[in-house]
Amino acid sequence: MVARRISRVDIADRFARNFSRLPEHIKKLARKKHYLFQENAFHPLLRTHKLSGELKDDWAYSVNQQYRVHFYFVDDHTVVYLDIGTHEIYK
Repeated sequence: MVARRISRVDIADRFARNFSRLPEHIKKLARKKHYLFQENAFHPLLRTHKLSGELKDDWAYSVNQQYRVHFYFVDDHTVVYLDIGTHEIYK
């Protein structure tokens, strides 16, 4: 897949609230992954993937094995971060 730079990231209230509750080491890692995501939304280290079912229009990428960022594309270079957390965020 071709690299896709993300020039704008909007933050939903739920994402901001849940990010603030994360352990500091996860916040630090999430920030690193965010910068990587902005450079290339489909970098292999992120394991960016389309969701299914009721969330079929949404996407996620991995912060680590446990934590994910749930988002959707507004257009090719703009996303909205909806939530961050474990797989529980999809429920």
